[in-house]
Amino acid sequence: MIDDYRLYGTQPYRAVLVHGGPGARGELAPVARELSSEFGVVEAFQTAGTIGGLVAQLHSIIKVNCGRNVTLVGHSWGAWLVWLYASQNPDSARKIVLVGAGPFQPRYADGIMEKRFSRLSDADKAECVMLANRLNADPSAMERFGGIMRRADTFDETPGAYESGGFDMTQYDTIWPEAEKLRSDGRLLDAGRTIRCRVTAIHGDYDPHPADGVRIPLMGIIPDLKFVLLKDCGHSPWVERQARGLFFDILKSEILE
Repeated sequence: MIDDYRLYGTQPYRAVLVHGGPGARGELAPVARELSSEFGVVEAFQTAGTIGGLVAQLHSIIKVNCGRNVTLVGHSWGAWLVWLYASQNPDSARKIVLVGAGPFQPRYADGIMEKRFSRLSDADKAECVMLANRLNADPSAMERFGGIMRRADTFDETPGAYESGGFDMTQYDTIWPEAEKLRSDGRLLDAGRTIRCRVTAIHGDYDPHPADGVRIPLMGIIPDLKFVLLKDCGHSPWVERQARGLFFDILKSEILE
């Protein structure tokens, strides 16, 4: 069983990194290592079977390792999780940073898979269709499917920059329907009305998750939202050859300011 978290650098731990998925593990390790040259970092893992359980697990990780002067950095689904966490624990974080967040309203999500498929070769499209029928039964199918989707999500990948600790398909199947329902009935976005800390969103202009699906809904909830759009950048900025340097500069500044 995977531990709840991994520590990088030394105290104080000023940033907590929260993975996407739901069910992705280890992708943020390169981000943690880069940041830990300047301050301590916690890479949080997710093992609970409900969103409420994940929020409670994150709170426990923060309580054990961090004071209130902590920034939560969530990637993709992890951005939603830190958003929900900050809503329910308004005094536990000084800032949340949403990296490559999924759209906060359903109408912005309709074209994501179509955009991904438009970027794939015919051979990759055919393989994705074949793999989709095996995802729950074969972990290697999920790994292969994720690799193809990553190519569609990335503008210009730096060789060797991507890392993965595996993908928990069972957790995805458990958590994602609950998360999608929160979005569809408006509770995901409305959760932001109780957030007191500062909110920054960083998004790539090549990310198939549309930037407007984050920027427009959130600006209606968080009037002082800071939104950064990175040029020539896909879903995971730290793997992008053109954008990774600027991404890390911005992220470090957000955590330290």
